[in-house]
Amino acid sequence: MEKKINLIVKDSVKNVRVDIFISKTENDISRNRIKNLILSKKLKINNKTIIDPAKKISEGDHIVLTIPEPKKASLKPYKFKLDIIFEDDDLIVLNKPAGIVMHPGAGNFDNTIVNALINYDKKSLSNIGDELRPGIVHRIDKNTSGLVVIAKNNQTHENLSIQFNNHSITRVYQLLIWGKIRPPNGRIETFITRSSKNRQMMEVSRSKGKKAITNYETIEIFDNKNTPTLSLLECKLETGRTHQIRVHMNYLGNSIVGDDKYKKKFKKIKNINPLLEKNLINLNRQFLHAKTIGFIHPKNNKEMTFNSILPQELAKILKMLRNTYK
Repeated sequence: MEKKINLIVKDSVKNVRVDIFISKTENDISRNRIKNLILSKKLKINNKTIIDPAKKISEGDHIVLTIPEPKKASLKPYKFKLDIIFEDDDLIVLNKPAGIVMHPGAGNFDNTIVNALINYDKKSLSNIGDELRPGIVHRIDKNTSGLVVIAKNNQTHENLSIQFNNHSITRVYQLLIWGKIRPPNGRIETFITRSSKNRQMMEVSRSKGKKAITNYETIEIFDNKNTPTLSLLECKLETGRTHQIRVHMNYLGNSIVGDDKYKKKFKKIKNINPLLEKNLINLNRQFLHAKTIGFIHPKNNKEMTFNSILPQELAKILKMLRNTYK
């Protein structure tokens, strides 16, 4: 059922962005969704359609935001065994393997996590976002593994979206990089924008794009004389930009092992264990795993934290490294 938000601007709140004004007034709808509705021509100010979320408001402005009835997705079910860590009436926490994308997109409309969720229980997924992304509150890359949270209803979706927008969700990743970072622990704060050379990639920018903050900690360094140095890190995200950790590691000159997009192809390295080299070369994913996710449950307000261990293909490499670099 269609819903309308009607607001009148008072003198005390004039000259602010309309998307910010609506999000502060309406606590149960995320700013990101407000922005998307505005871009979809669902906003009127003084009976005039506005498509600029940054439009400044004035005293006395009459604001009407139309929230259309959610579209029903016509998606094919995909028989794929989901590794569900937790489930209740409101959400699912699942452990995504590498090699599968989160939702349908160009070139792949059927074999995705969304299609697997449709197969699992098509009636219990939020539908306020993109019609091809029911339940999807956030994403991790195709060749990244680890924990994601899925919304089973629209109230949960909005609540989790607000937590993501407020950067209050705990997200910790484990990764293996080439070389070692100095200092071993630190904070990376940059802007990230779409690459001007390749629209499928992102890059660090000095002035444009969105602010991206990654806190990193070196857990283990694998370093022998005359052999390649590798480091196991944990990264805690303050923001969640596209390819954020991959871009930040590349920016520091320490690409993630197995990352074919932000790292040149693996070159033969002298003095490396042949079996270890084979496993590194044949790794058809980046060594990046979403280890921890934590949030406040949208209904009972309890703090929830979930952890997952490294998948077998990454744990195997780590074990070999520990045996090789004794």
